[in-house]
Amino acid sequence: MHDLRPVLIVVGLLALLAIFGPFIAPNNPVGIDIPNRLSPPVWQYPLGTDVMGRCILSRLLYGARWSLGLAFLVSTIGLVAGSILGLVAAMGGKAVDWAVMRVTDIFLAFPDLIAAVVIAGVLGASTGSLIFALTITGWMRYARVARGVGLGLATRGHVMQAQLAGMSGAAVARWHYLPALVPSLTVVWTGMLGRAILGISALGFLGFGVQPPTPEWGTMLLDARVHIRSIPLQMIWPGLAVVLTVLTINIAGDVLRDALTKEDSQS
Repeated sequence: MHDLRPVLIVVGLLALLAIFGPFIAPNNPVGIDIPNRLSPPVWQYPLGTDVMGRCILSRLLYGARWSLGLAFLVSTIGLVAGSILGLVAAMGGKAVDWAVMRVTDIFLAFPDLIAAVVIAGVLGASTGSLIFALTITGWMRYARVARGVGLGLATRGHVMQAQLAGMSGAAVARWHYLPALVPSLTVVWTGMLGRAILGISALGFLGFGVQPPTPEWGTMLLDARVHIRSIPLQMIWPGLAVVLTVLTINIAGDVLRDALTKEDSQS
């Protein structure tokens, strides 16, 4: 089996950043210092300040809690909702399967980011709208994976034996379907976590996400856009935070996928 320690280290570091980032921030992330606005990196402000004189490093560290925390929440809600719908489709018979999959196909027909922007725009700019928009456009992939695995298990001997023995559908799902779903859905979850971070940042940049003065990486990009030519570092720092975090999560997801694939081939 592949060594999963790098994946665990990455997850641990990201979790620590989201939890303890605000405690190691050198300054108040919403503290305004007009005399030092648009300051270059100095000892007091290691990454400089923004247009309001706020410490960019402190805002990045505080923003990690929102960007990573909201991404975790959105991905987990989508995981739970999609898995339940996928299992319902797999276990509910042909009519239920057809209905659930047609709804899934309809949602998949729309580009998720564009659909999220439209939904957030209709509901209004708020954190709740952001969570709803990204969740409603991200559950389908979990549903398709859960359905595929569920249909494969439906003809397995131990599943059929449990059903013939009178075990309820909920018990069959709990003891036979869910353990088989965990590896595949975990890989999907890591990929969707990266997509959620991008979605949160994109909606924040468009003004539909976390509202000022709360620091979040997408809103930091929005605030810095007017200085992209004169002071490009204003956008480079939050942009790097998004790119490096998503890249790290995707690499960790690839390692996890390879490890689980190799384990399945050897079993």
